Amino acid sequence: MLGIHAEELQKTYGPITAVDGLSFEVNDGEVFGLLGPNGAGKTTTIRILACLTSPTRGAAKVCGFDIAQDPAKVRERVGILTENPCLYERLTAYENMDFFAKAYGVSDQAERKRRIRQLLDFFELWDRRAEKVAYLSKGMKQKLAMSRALVHEPHVLLLDEPTACLDPKSAKEVRDTITKLSLREKRAILLCTHRLEDAERLCNNAMIVNEGRSIAYGDPESLRKKIAGQQILEVVMRERNPTVTEAVGHIVAEGALKGDGARLLVAVDDVDSTAPELVRTIVHAGGLILSVKILKPSLEEVYLDFINGVEE
Repeated sequence: MLGIHAEELQKTYGPITAVDGLSFEVNDGEVFGLLGPNGAGKTTTIRILACLTSPTRGAAKVCGFDIAQDPAKVRERVGILTENPCLYERLTAYENMDFFAKAYGVSDQAERKRRIRQLLDFFELWDRRAEKVAYLSKGMKQKLAMSRALVHEPHVLLLDEPTACLDPKSAKEVRDTITKLSLREKRAILLCTHRLEDAERLCNNAMIVNEGRSIAYGDPESLRKKIAGQQILEVVMRERNPTVTEAVGHIVAEGALKGDGARLLVAVDDVDSTAPELVRTIVHAGGLILSVKILKPSLEEVYLDFINGVEE
């Protein structure tokens, strides 16, 4: 099932265009990343899909319902986590969950109790249910905010910077939770972030946005290929001698061979055909190979290259 279908979304505020023609899809069980710097239009896109603001142009469907024609049905099926958890700190974790469950229309008390217990167990917060939110850690507050977003059992999750301001341990806990929700619960998840570590670990597909416009779209591997061009083979040897360098130079294109010490970096168009020949050539030239691997640019390198390219 298709969780989100957005087509040419645009949002303007007077002379400012916050979102400029974004189109993308998010399937069930998929984490889709909307990546970009602050002010790129990520939060505005979430607000449009959650029916908190209307697009100036374009259209979108969430779980098959049009955001303009059926906003109430969309809201029933969407859980939203803003960058600020927006919890009542004087209430306990359980009281927060109960309050928001009622606000989301879960009117049956027994059903509310069942959902709250299930979610607090899932997020490992049941033992802290009687504590006031003010005394919870940032990571716990973020997990409680995600519990709140799920209390009405939405099919689609809209997450805005879910690991912002968290320590590494808490950030990992939130990332693990997102993975559980996508794989085990088959939720369609839109993840807005400028933290490339999150996108690298979580996203099946991603769009890089800048100043409201899409500048790249695809799975992390295809985004790497767009910027990396040729793949780089790294060959590490016990030691490197001139005979090896000369032999390798005969089978690769001019300028494709780099490296330092006992490390060779070879730019190739086709790893499958080149790697065996490269290894054979090095061995015949007397080189003792310790490792061979393909070097891939990180998603952060891809992101920065795209952003810098647009700004130039």
